[in-house]
Amino acid sequence: MADSSHGHTPAAWTGVTIAFIGFCIAGAFMVMAEPVGFWAGMVVIVLGGVVGGVMRAMGMGMPKEDEGLVARRQQAATSQH
Repeated sequence: MADSSHGHTPAAWTGVTIAFIGFCIAGAFMVMAEPVGFWAGMVVIVLGGVVGGVMRAMGMGMPKEDEGLVARRQQAATSQH
């Protein structure tokens, strides 16, 4: 697992940060019993997913790996052990 770079991209960091801010907003307004603020926080959470997806589509996410390359890596890893 240490060699995995899952999620270490600008798209992932930005999407998660925006969603976390939305979670904090929704949580604060839920405690204050303000439904409009809660739903505004939920909208920010969804916005985080949309922003992350758009950034990924712009090339700021993890590149898709070639299936043949993945198979060769797995084969090389099993032959070394």
